[in-house]
Amino acid sequence: MTKRPSIVWLRDDLRLADNPALAAAVARGAPVVVVYVLDEESPGIRLLGGANRWWLHHSLNALAHSIGDLGGRLLLRRGSAAVEIPRLVTETDAAVVYWNRRYGASREIDADLKVALRAEGVEVSSFQANLLFEPWTVTTGAGSPFRVFTPFWRACLERPRPRDPLPPPTALTALAAPASASDALEDWHLLPTRPDWSEGLRHKWRPGEAAASARLEHFAADVLAEYHRRDEPAREATSHLSPHLRFGEISPFQVWHRVRHTGNQGAGTNAAKFLSELGWREFNWNILFHFPQLAERNFRPEFDEFPWKEAHPAEVEAWQQGRTGIPLVDAGMRELWRTGYMHNRVRLVTASFLVKNLLFNWRIGERWFWDCLVDADEASNAANWQWVAGSGADAAPYFRVFNPLLQAQKFDPDRAYVDRWVSDDALYPPPIVDLAQSRRDALAAYDTIKRTPSVPPAAV
Repeated sequence: MTKRPSIVWLRDDLRLADNPALAAAVARGAPVVVVYVLDEESPGIRLLGGANRWWLHHSLNALAHSIGDLGGRLLLRRGSAAVEIPRLVTETDAAVVYWNRRYGASREIDADLKVALRAEGVEVSSFQANLLFEPWTVTTGAGSPFRVFTPFWRACLERPRPRDPLPPPTALTALAAPASASDALEDWHLLPTRPDWSEGLRHKWRPGEAAASARLEHFAADVLAEYHRRDEPAREATSHLSPHLRFGEISPFQVWHRVRHTGNQGAGTNAAKFLSELGWREFNWNILFHFPQLAERNFRPEFDEFPWKEAHPAEVEAWQQGRTGIPLVDAGMRELWRTGYMHNRVRLVTASFLVKNLLFNWRIGERWFWDCLVDADEASNAANWQWVAGSGADAAPYFRVFNPLLQAQKFDPDRAYVDRWVSDDALYPPPIVDLAQSRRDALAAYDTIKRTPSVPPAAV
């Protein structure tokens, strides 16, 4: 007698290799129904930005082909997960539902759904797949969440080493006809049309698991040895793995073990530093797990009284379009718009310019990056903006105002990066703000709250 099917519900884990939920379904020996639900309705769901939607379309398309090559099929459904997953269980007479765990506010959807399905006699299991160290496993000696990165990462490294990655399945047994209905990916309209701004993204990126694996291999074999020069935006010295990790086309376990075991001479000294940057991703998700309102509320509540300036639309637009008259800022913002990406050092500079030189609320920048970055995730995007603003966990000191002219002199001395993005301007605009005076204004504004005791927000 054929076993009743297993459903694998994918979210930010669009891969076959090192996918514990998928591996469990295959091991069960029954037909496997793999489904992705575009949920834009449930509480706690943050709607994807434009660049994320572009990536998702191409990532799902690549995954559908990979699953098809193994004899399976990727089903696409749009709607509330609380409706679509039980509906699929009924349609397929599935006995089990597997998924890999989420750690933001959307985890409440999973918890409620797990209860509802089990009440109907359906077996439900969830797995650790997308974080090396789950938030409830890394706490202070008092059992509270870490608020500073260095002791957090030290505690992570004292735990048992991350498990080895799982191999991909060699075959999938699809559900026998009649198959459950699937949406057409094109009907989701994830791609931009009017205007179609995606030419730069298509030129720079190739979404999908195969591309993610190739990029990891290239980084470990050829780029990691240059990682000590990662702050130079014109150099190829970073991994560019962030969008692949964001959509789970590759797992942090795969990255961890490949980097730890690189045999490239000269790369070993950089491996620990790179893995600590992977640790910042873990730290940001740990913060979001305990403070799900990270994109809306100041992590440090004293910043609720911060005297942000009223954002002038013309100045906000100048920042968004790279017309501030500050070359490094403009280069970064134009790179972002054209490629869906920005070098990390330049992200710090452009963010500091908005929140400290212009004194505009960090949420303005967070929302713009959310819409424009292919690697925007709900933990790192909000946490990094709050870090720069000083309102977040382990935040930058209030007096740290990145000087974009000095940053350019130090990290782009020959203007290779700046000229790549702004050299086409016949008449470059004058600066929209005086850097020296705006720094003094920022310090005065921060002085109004810096003496206020910082009270940790309540865990939610």
